Order: sequence, then C-alpha cells, then structure tokens
Amino acid sequence: MNEELDPEIAALIANSEDGKADNSDNILDNVEEFEVPTKRKSLFSKSVDEVVHGGSGNRSIHEVDLSKTTFDPLDKLVSDQPSEVFADKTYYKTVLTGENQSAQRVHQVLSKYLTCKDPKDRAVFRQQIVTAYWELIRGMVGKMSSSATPMPKRMLIRFGVLLPSLFKEEQKAYFSKIFLENRTGEPILYTDEWFKEIATGKMTNSATDEKKQSHKTANMSADEAAMVEQSRLMQLQSKNSGKLQSAENLLNIKENERQMLENDLRDKLENLMEHQPVLGMEPHRAALTEFQRKLFPELTDLIHRISKNDKELSKCLAEYQEAKGTYDNVQSKISDQGPIQTNDTEAVKIEFETVRQMAKMTVGRRGNQFPIFTREFYHCTERGTGSRENVIEVLRWIESIDPGVFHRIHKNIPNRIVPYVLLVPTYGDRGFCWEPFDRYNRVTSRGRIVVPMYPKDLKIAVLTAVADLRWQVAKEKASYYWMEEGLTGQYYQHAEQLKLKGDLKEFFIEDYILWMTKESEGVQRLDKDVRGIFWRNMPFPKERKEELRKRSLVYDELCKKDANREMSDGY
Repeated sequence: MNEELDPEIAALIANSEDGKADNSDNILDNVEEFEVPTKRKSLFSKSVDEVVHGGSGNRSIHEVDLSKTTFDPLDKLVSDQPSEVFADKTYYKTVLTGENQSAQRVHQVLSKYLTCKDPKDRAVFRQQIVTAYWELIRGMVGKMSSSATPMPKRMLIRFGVLLPSLFKEEQKAYFSKIFLENRTGEPILYTDEWFKEIATGKMTNSATDEKKQSHKTANMSADEAAMVEQSRLMQLQSKNSGKLQSAENLLNIKENERQMLENDLRDKLENLMEHQPVLGMEPHRAALTEFQRKLFPELTDLIHRISKNDKELSKCLAEYQEAKGTYDNVQSKISDQGPIQTNDTEAVKIEFETVRQMAKMTVGRRGNQFPIFTREFYHCTERGTGSRENVIEVLRWIESIDPGVFHRIHKNIPNRIVPYVLLVPTYGDRGFCWEPFDRYNRVTSRGRIVVPMYPKDLKIAVLTAVADLRWQVAKEKASYYWMEEGLTGQYYQHAEQLKLKGDLKEFFIEDYILWMTKESEGVQRLDKDVRGIFWRNMPFPKERKEELRKRSLVYDELCKKDANREMSDGY
C-alpha cells in the first residue's frame, strides 16, 4: 500500500467509464484515473499551516474579547478563488498513502461497496466502512499539527472527502470555494483544526468522565517533561486569563462610572459659578438663582457617589493588579521555557475518542452513520452546509433575537463569551453542548458545542446546540437549586405542573426552537406559562418586543408586565 495503490480501483473505474453503471447518477460516474504524483500545484507551494490557519492576523481565537457585543459582518461567505485541492487527480492516493493497513482496509471495503449491486451485501459493506474509516482517522489525527501533512489528508478530516469523484460537479465547485483559513477570528473550528489546537496545547482536551492519568516525570525524557510542564503552564495561564479579564472588565466599568460622575459634577459646578451682571450696578454680579441653590444637595449627593465609587474602584484596581501579577508571572515562566513545538499525541488520542463520540451524537442511534462524503447522502444547499461562514451567519441571527444567548453573569456583570464550535462532517441533524465552560475557569472560559456539517436544516442543527448550551449554563449557575431557581427552576416547575414525562432538557430545546422560529415572528406556538418564562429569562430585543406587541394582545400584556416590574423592583 505504501508503494502502489491497489490496482483493483483502476478496474472499477474502467467498468464505470465503459457504461456498466446502473444509471447516470451512479456515484462512480466520472471518477478520474489515478496518476503518479508529480509536482505539487500552487496551493501546496505555501505551507499548509499558512493556507489553513492563516488570515486571522495576531488575533487568537482562544482569547475572549469581552468588549465585543456581536459577530462582525462577513464580507463574503465563499472565496472568489477556488482551491485546486479536489481537482488533484492523486488526491485519493495521497490520502491513503502512508496509513498502513487501515488505509488498505478502507480501500478494499470502499471498492466493494461502490460496485455492489445486492442491497443486503451493500448494507454490510456500508457498516464495515464505518469501522474501517474511524480506524483510518485514528492514525491520521496526530498529523494535523504538522505543516508537512498534505492537504488531501486534512480535507478528509475536515469534510469527510475521501474520493473527489463522489462529488457532483456543482458540489465540488462549491466545496472548492469554501475558505480554508479562519478569516473571522471566531472560535469556529473544523475537525482538523480542532485536533491541531489540541496537539499544540493551545486547547485542553474536552471534558470526559474518565480520570486523567497522572504524568510520571521520573520516566520521561527531557522533551516529554518540558511538554507536560508547558501544558500545565498553559492551563494555568488560561485560568488566570479569565480572572485577569474579569478584573479588568470590572475596573473599566468603575472607571467609566467615575468619568460620568466627574463630568456631571463639572457641569453642575460650572452652572453654579455662572453669575449674571446686575443692571446698573456693574461690575457687580447677582447672587445665586433658585435653580443654582437647588444644585447644593445634588452636588453633595454626587460627592458621596464619587467617594463610594473611589472605594469600589480602589478594590477593583487592587484585584486587577493582583491578577495581572499572577498572569505576568505565569507568562514569564512560559517565555523562559522558550517555544516548544508540541505534538501531544496522547492528548490527541484521547480527543479522538471524544470527537468520535460527538460525531455519533449528532447523528443519533437511528441516523446515517456513514462517515464519508458522497452525493448519495449529501442533500444540503450551499447556504445549508455547515461551513464556518454559514454557521457564523446562523449564530448572528440567533444573537439578534436572543441577545443574551452567550452572556454569562459574573458579579452582576454580563460577559459575552462565544463558545468553541466544532464542525463535524456528519449527516446528523442535531447539534449539542459538550460542556458549558472549562471546569478550571467558570468565569471567562469558552464552552464547547458541536454542529453537524451536513444536516437537513442547518438553522435547526445550530439552534439545538445553542439551546443545549443555554440550558446547561443556567443549570450550572443555579447549582443545587436548579429545580427551584432561574430559568431551569421555572421550567422544571412548569413541567411538574403538567406532569410531563421524559427528558426535561429535550422539552426545553424543542420549546426554544419554537421560541426562536415562531414566537419571535409573532406566531404563538408555546404554552402561555412557557412563553412567560422565556419572555422574562431570554428576552427579545426591545425593538422586536415593540413590534410583537402591535401584533397581538398576548405580547402587549407581556410588555405591560415588563413595565410594572421595572417600576416595582427595577427589573
């Protein structure tokens, strides 16, 4: 297999080209002949890392920017210059070369599957492909951090594309235009990028129930010990980064508050010091006016508020200085250690098993587990395909209706924290939340959600993931009182009243989808109590509320209740 590709594929292609296929839409039509690799095309003249991961400047997707309030508009969803990776006639051979017996197994089973006419045998081969494919991927994921890894191998991990001839021409044209690099700066990652971040230590492994094995440095080489120490420092830096950002955010709020109070004080003092000349008694000026005398209690109140602000600001400044000192100390240790080109294969192996489980979950037990891209199962539109840009557009739409969807409250301050989004190349229909935040940094760490790339409805797939995230964050916030307090508590009590049986979170996710797709447009589909719970805990923007109240008395009544709460308790 390492020397020559199995010649059976040539015979299969020949049979297909001789017209022995069943019909014109057979997935073996127009399969290109395999050629011996020659010179790499222009795409490969750049480093693969530059092509796939370039374009986002110095901005790291792992740094949470608390000043951002929404997703930046995308100028383009696809590139004007399509890549040539899928036009490479050696694509299939490049993917499988150097992957040992797992590649041979995939090739043999795929060959039988593509030429099999008997439906029962075809079903057997189809199941065998699933097992063989994941064994192939297991050996490839550790190579994603290497710049020497050929682009076809990356595209297999990213899109599930093993054989370009399984595309229709228009599908191949579209996938060739999908941006390879992350131009957005958002933490939306393809699977190959995900493994690369894990391997280099920039991301920690996704949480699992398994106990993490302790590292025994006594039996390690110097390089291995350095990698372990760097991983520990990176994890510590991530934790301290959250504290630093939170402290700085609070400090900025207090500084802005001081600025507003001082501006107000300056304006009032200037008004107080304005004295009109007395006609006929120049240069003498008049005494204070009645308006100016009323400024005294206001000035006194302002001075008290500035004094209170100063105490709070001093405390915030001390917390920020402490957090910055700790962060700088860890950063110094990382710098002293020097750049280490890590490739934590053990972490990647662990993450592979997790990602495989994630892929299964997007599909479900009764879904299509077939892991390879083929026009036989791909029925998405271009906008309905889960590319990075398309998913960001859906997330932007969700945030326009549910502005607090990514907010996490800390010290009564809402921090907008977009989760990591893993795009898995499956034919699943449901996304989900793997973890709401990092267990070592609950303040500003990103959660992790998973979205299938080839669903029937991309909007619904992303909505299910976001709804799951909403539920888990609210549940973690309420902690032991999740059945009594907050969003989850109110929803639980509603379910208890109706005596609903089944998974409560699933009920919530279905209701959230209705909330976003129907109720946001004024189409009443939810139970009255659920609508009230969502209206209070996941409010629409003010402008949308005003539009809705014009459409129905139901929403008008909810707006009136909002006004009453604002007057009674400052809701």
